Order: sequence, then structure tokens, then C-alpha cells
Amino acid sequence: MTHNELKEEALKKLLVKEEYNSLETEFMLLKEMLKARKKAGLSQAQIAEKMGTKSPAITRLEASLSSGKHSPSIATIKKYAEALGCHIEIKVVHNQIV
Repeated sequence: MTHNELKEEALKKLLVKEEYNSLETEFMLLKEMLKARKKAGLSQAQIAEKMGTKSPAITRLEASLSSGKHSPSIATIKKYAEALGCHIEIKVVHNQIV
């Protein structure tokens, strides 16, 4: 079974789908961070060095966004972005009423 097949099967369960959807913001942020890291051509170790920390801290940072168990601070995300030569933008958007 592939990852996508497993995901599709798991998301058929209501509680799994609700939990997955509750992490949408974290998943989007992680996707953007990983995309920026890839574009910058930097490894976790290189980002850690630029941030003045160790590689396992970057591994934990990226993993925390996919697990939902820990929300990194805006300051940490900002340092990560700056290490990539990027900046962060945050906005609050009204929900659309359907």
C-alpha cells in the first residue's frame, strides 16, 4: 500500500478526517517552509548553523508542524525564514460563510 492509498483510506474515517483537517494550517506552513528550504538548497544542518542551533532542533521544528504536538513560536519561524533568505507574512482572514 502506498502512502497516498493509506492516507485516502484513513481519511474515510470521520475522526481521522477531523483531526487531519484541524492541522491544515500547520501542514500549509510546513509545506511552505520545506519548499523554501529546497529552493534555498540548504540542509537542516546548514539552517541550524545559520540560526545558531543544532541540526536536531531543525528536525524537531519541522516534525512538530506535522504532528501538531507543539507549535513553534513566531520568533522561531521568523529565524528559520531569515536563515533561508526569506521573511514571513501573517494575516488573519475572515472565514467565508457557505
